[in-house]
Amino acid sequence: MAKEPEDMIVPMLREMRAEMRQQFLDVNQRLDKLESGQKTIRQALTADTMMSKFVTGDFEERIFELERKVDVLIKGK
Repeated sequence: MAKEPEDMIVPMLREMRAEMRQQFLDVNQRLDKLESGQKTIRQALTADTMMSKFVTGDFEERIFELERKVDVLIKGK
């Protein structure tokens, strides 16, 4: 006796669900990789910004010290 269409629907739906689950897992993995890459880029930018501020602050400190020494020399004359 041939299978009735009703008997075929549930297995087909289960197969479709399994395929969709795998596709969602694949998409989630790709999104996780993208988010990880973005996090790495943000961390690199933060580190670069901090380094720039450090270097700039160091130069500003040196310039301030030089200006102070010049003022002392000028006032000493």
